[in-house]
Amino acid sequence: MTNTIKTDIVIAGTGVGGLFCALHIPEDKNIILITKSELEECDSYLAQGGICMLKSDEDYESYFEDTLRAGHYENNRESVDIMIRESQKIIGELVDYGVDFERNADGSFMFTKEGAHSTPRILFHEDITGHEITSKLLAAVKKLPNVTIIEKLTMVDIVENEGRCIGIIGRYEDNSMVEIKADYTVFATGGIGGLYKQSTNYPHLTGDALAISLKHGVELLNIDYIQIHPTTLYSTKKGRCFLISESVRGEGAILFNSHMERFIDELQPRDVVAQAILEQMKKDGKPYVWLSMKPIPKDEILSHFPNIYERCMEEGYDVTKECIPVVPAQHYFMGGIKVDSRARTSMPHLYAVGETACNGVHGKNRLASNSLLESLVWAKNAALDIISNYEENGYTPETDLKPYRRCDKNYKKEILSEIEREKMSHE
Repeated sequence: MTNTIKTDIVIAGTGVGGLFCALHIPEDKNIILITKSELEECDSYLAQGGICMLKSDEDYESYFEDTLRAGHYENNRESVDIMIRESQKIIGELVDYGVDFERNADGSFMFTKEGAHSTPRILFHEDITGHEITSKLLAAVKKLPNVTIIEKLTMVDIVENEGRCIGIIGRYEDNSMVEIKADYTVFATGGIGGLYKQSTNYPHLTGDALAISLKHGVELLNIDYIQIHPTTLYSTKKGRCFLISESVRGEGAILFNSHMERFIDELQPRDVVAQAILEQMKKDGKPYVWLSMKPIPKDEILSHFPNIYERCMEEGYDVTKECIPVVPAQHYFMGGIKVDSRARTSMPHLYAVGETACNGVHGKNRLASNSLLESLVWAKNAALDIISNYEENGYTPETDLKPYRRCDKNYKKEILSEIEREKMSHE
């Protein structure tokens, strides 16, 4: 037996893409958010390095060129332009939701640099930027009266009627099924790391939306464009690989072979560095190379990379004094379900955002810290396009659709107080 639930919009995935999309839907539209696992087990929480932002008009050409060069000039230039030009608005919204980016003494944003960037333009919160952003967005979503969140529900199919998506079919852990019928469906299911033996992704991220899209003839794009991250902590333990953020190399960390010789410019694009490491491992006959964070001042390591420092200490390495073994691992999926500038797929009423979608921003290789930004931009575009479609059919939203409509001062205070209460309950 399959139960049926009716809603206005169903969103599969609770990472930054799914959450930000929900936050831009008027509150008189009912939303069901589902996740295959638990709320915090999504790759958005794992992002260490940061999120890019256009610093000024003078930075536009440089940012645009850096993105194209990293992507081997196979990027969709219109998509790159959209992402860059929307970045300042997106960051403004995140700040209004309470996201705490590192700042200089004068209150201005502090920027860091990663590989293939010609200048520092990456905002960060220690080395857990993804957690900082996602947790604040989730706190905001939890306060919405029109959103129902269902955990541990696996999307196994969509419901199609005359070539149009009208919802999804999900399976609970006890194998019972549910049909969620909706006017609009949004895929925000993340990447494909669970298909790999070595990956920085959560193992339950297995490309479910891609398989469903193939079944229903939804167009895909660049599905062979898969990014290998150069540096994850080498370990013989089973499970998800622990990422050593590229920003450590942006701050001065260097790579050595088994003879403690430097063999690559560490700030080359990720695919170049990963390939060089693999070749060096073959030459050395070792399953890893060495990464030294000793060029970075100790106080900076402890303030900027506390999570990396603590995890390496758990593995027996003090990064302030010694090198750590690192190895490449699957990290990010540049391909996916083909979407346009509004996150629309080739099937009417079906949208896709985040890592499961491909709008062409990243080309053949993702520029570091563009992923969170790209997800947020297209999540917002999807929400606004869905509402515009409702409006064409005579719907008038009861709530204001201004970008900051849920970011007024009183609402922000409510969100922050909620977060503080949660912190206290865990302490």
